[in-house]
Amino acid sequence: MALGLSAPAIRHTVAAEANGVHPGPLSRAQAFARAATLTELGRQMFFDPALSASGRQACASCHDPKHGFSSASAAPVEMGGPALDRPGQRAVPTLRYLQAVPAFSEHFYDSEDEGDESVDNGPTGGLTWDGRVDRGAEQARIPLLSPFEMANAGPDAVVARLARTAYADAFKAAFGDDIFSRPTDAFDGAVEALGTFEQDAATFYPYSSRYDAFLAGKGTLTAQELHGRALFEDPAKGNCASCHLSEPANDGEPPQFTDFGLIAVAVPRNPAIPANADSAYVDLGVCGPLRTDLKRRDEYCGLFRTPTLRNVALKKNFFHNGFFHTLRDAVAFYASRDSDPGHWYAKNADGSVHRYDDLPQRYWANLNQDPPFGRKPGDKPALDDAEIDDIVAFLNTLTDADQLQQAGQ
Repeated sequence: MALGLSAPAIRHTVAAEANGVHPGPLSRAQAFARAATLTELGRQMFFDPALSASGRQACASCHDPKHGFSSASAAPVEMGGPALDRPGQRAVPTLRYLQAVPAFSEHFYDSEDEGDESVDNGPTGGLTWDGRVDRGAEQARIPLLSPFEMANAGPDAVVARLARTAYADAFKAAFGDDIFSRPTDAFDGAVEALGTFEQDAATFYPYSSRYDAFLAGKGTLTAQELHGRALFEDPAKGNCASCHLSEPANDGEPPQFTDFGLIAVAVPRNPAIPANADSAYVDLGVCGPLRTDLKRRDEYCGLFRTPTLRNVALKKNFFHNGFFHTLRDAVAFYASRDSDPGHWYAKNADGSVHRYDDLPQRYWANLNQDPPFGRKPGDKPALDDAEIDDIVAFLNTLTDADQLQQAGQ
């Protein structure tokens, strides 16, 4: 199930006509007009800090449009809450290129997997780092109500703030003059508008990078970038494309640079996350603590969603816990996680390497061991320094044109 909303499928919460008769299904033209209305409402809400308990935090505060709608900060987590003094627990994911993410499934069968629909790709899809919601509207509820994000006490608090905004009349025009007297419907309308805005093609999935131009035959890559692409796709080298798909789909859709899977890669524990000061606290992704429906499923512990690599060069922190702060280090970690664990992981009291230090050993069977992983300490790493540089050069071609323009490049 793609997140993209075709015009006839757009859910509409509209007021009855003056005679009390419901207007019935929207025509295609009406649906497109309604999508445009909700997109504009969602845009205003997205940039409005007045919808937070602090009055100082908007969606855009964490999802910066100048950084591919991910964090502009190198800090691993953002501060939120009524006084902006409560730390989050995970790094901010990008909101760009989410339109094709399928609904979460424990067993995903990809019809494009070499024509064999019997291949079970395992847990796949869903939004957020742990895939716990499927639609943009569902995702929008999380930061609005999270005590360490926008920190509204409940849906009624969001609606009360919304009713005081400069665009409250536009909201009533879209959902009915009495909408604010129906807080549940008003909150549903608010998250629907945010979800619709996040489907705006020009804003969230422009496919305007140099690599897109290259695939379309309208641009070129340098020799270094081409070599980086080859290493990225080579199963014996980077093998990055096994999860970060780099070729157009069978229907010609540009590559998403993710297979939407959820996997465990054992990123080092990040002491800069306040929650990690408690040695008993472990973020296990799909099996909790933020996701609760699969908390007793040990086989899902340590799994996090594979993010798109589009606009990855804009990021200042990487992975779900923001441990790495350069793209080069993120690539190097893949290349030598297992061959040189001492370079990445903390030490035990006896000086030995605390390998996979943010994943309890009972869950190590869940770790991805596909190349370039699976080597033994002391083995030659999958990539040398020059090859890592070439992959990074290739990844820099995935930045969208509007992002380069905003950066003055």
